Amino acid sequence: MANKLLLEVVTPTKLVISSDVDLATAPGEDGEFGVMANHAPLLASLKIGEMRVNDGSNTTKIAVSGGFCEVSNNKMTVLAEAAEKSDDIDVDRALKAKERAEKRLQEAKSGREDIDEARAQAALQRALVRLKVTGRA
Repeated sequence: MANKLLLEVVTPTKLVISSDVDLATAPGEDGEFGVMANHAPLLASLKIGEMRVNDGSNTTKIAVSGGFCEVSNNKMTVLAEAAEKSDDIDVDRALKAKERAEKRLQEAKSGREDIDEARAQAALQRALVRLKVTGRA
């Protein structure tokens, strides 16, 4: 398919998506970027954020928790620490993770030294992205 891009999103435990698409956008460390067929070779690091995948009139949203992206020969490969399609996200679990992270951040700000504030902030970002791709944030 000359006008399609093969997108593969892979985590250490599963293949999240493998599909020919028109456009894929990803949350790069230096800003969001989009990839279509015939894109120049690219290697980019990803931050916690939302991927959008367009194929015709269909859009799929994927929450990614950092990783790397490689584009070469009409193929985009995303190696993510974690990734979930919006339909696969357990909203109740994401809400509970958000609440836990917010509580830990409050505890860290009130002086508890045993709490890693950066880790709590990353957990909050992951939960918020998961909720955003489901339309609940």
